[in-house]
Amino acid sequence: MSLRAAFNQLVTVTAMNLRNLPSRVGTSLVAVIGIGGVVAVLVSLLSMGEGFRAALDLSGRDDVAMILRGGSPDELSSSIGREQYNAIVIAPGIARDGRGPIVSGELYSIVDLPMRSTGTGANVPLRGVGERGPELRDGFRIVAGRMFRPGQDEVIVGRGAFSQFENIDLGREVKWGSQKWRVVGVFEAGGSVSESEIWTDAVVLRGVYRRGNTVQIIRAQLTSAEALPVVRAALDQDPRLNVAVRSEKAFYSDQSRILLALIKYVGTTIAVLMGVGAVFAALNTMYSAVSSRTREIATLRALGFGAAPVDAASWSAGFSGVRGLGSGTAEFMAGSPFRLVKHGWMHGVDQPPCQGIGGGACGRDRRGLHQRLIAERGFNVAHGRSTFRAARPGCRAHAY
Repeated sequence: MSLRAAFNQLVTVTAMNLRNLPSRVGTSLVAVIGIGGVVAVLVSLLSMGEGFRAALDLSGRDDVAMILRGGSPDELSSSIGREQYNAIVIAPGIARDGRGPIVSGELYSIVDLPMRSTGTGANVPLRGVGERGPELRDGFRIVAGRMFRPGQDEVIVGRGAFSQFENIDLGREVKWGSQKWRVVGVFEAGGSVSESEIWTDAVVLRGVYRRGNTVQIIRAQLTSAEALPVVRAALDQDPRLNVAVRSEKAFYSDQSRILLALIKYVGTTIAVLMGVGAVFAALNTMYSAVSSRTREIATLRALGFGAAPVDAASWSAGFSGVRGLGSGTAEFMAGSPFRLVKHGWMHGVDQPPCQGIGGGACGRDRRGLHQRLIAERGFNVAHGRSTFRAARPGCRAHAY
């Protein structure tokens, strides 16, 4: 058989598979849904990490310094006293204007709120910010209500937190610890991680949680991104201070590294395990479908289709989610048996005439072959299905 003839047969059988797809929807969906589920799980897990990383990227700036107590891995474990605060804000490299240094001494706490979607409790950051805290966030603006008043038990809620959690509607009072707070505004901050927080006056929060005269982190505007080493060197040389200085971008990158690695490895492991299961399920479905079409595949072989085109079409249909190679072949042929011969889809292999399907003689005349196929007892046109009997051993149909 020539390469061109084999290719034409492959195209022919694959085309028949596609025409019979509507009758194979059930078995096709088994594999498609299984593999689609694996992809959905993997994409969901990886998108969580990617979304978190993107939010932190939007939050990080190279010209803003984050100053914590030396050795503290995060804000919760950090503490900076008033004397240290006063020494830090006058360091060279920190930007100043007519109102003084552009810095914000902040406190960080965690409160509990029910989620709107499930009603279950979840942790939400409650941050006390200084007077100039909003200036250090790109894109900060109040989108509903107003800014909290200094010295008052008022809070503003980030847009992300407002959409996800209950009990923080505008004008509502909520109790955390021993204090009641009134929600007076909703803010956005350029899609950064700040939008998942709740803000209040740092002085008020310090008194409520009895933090004394301390802050947990100092956020400082630098004169430029290149001023960071200058600030770090100046603070390291001051014997009164034991602090760590990082850019805002580096700080958030360090905070997210562990979580991103966890999501990546857990997501990949789960996806691999589910993928293996989906592959076996797809193979079982395909092998079961091919096994149920043994008679139809034998019919194609008896009509002269080569083994390689039939096999290749079976695999291509299986891996593309199209199940219906052999069992749809007989229905297609029953609807128009002459179509296979008329358009030259069966190409000659130069075999001598022999006894073929159902005992009928196979000649080289295409019209005669068509008439014998219609007359054959095993070809039940009325019921729209093939009931060919296998060719006798030692005899092959002559193909055209």
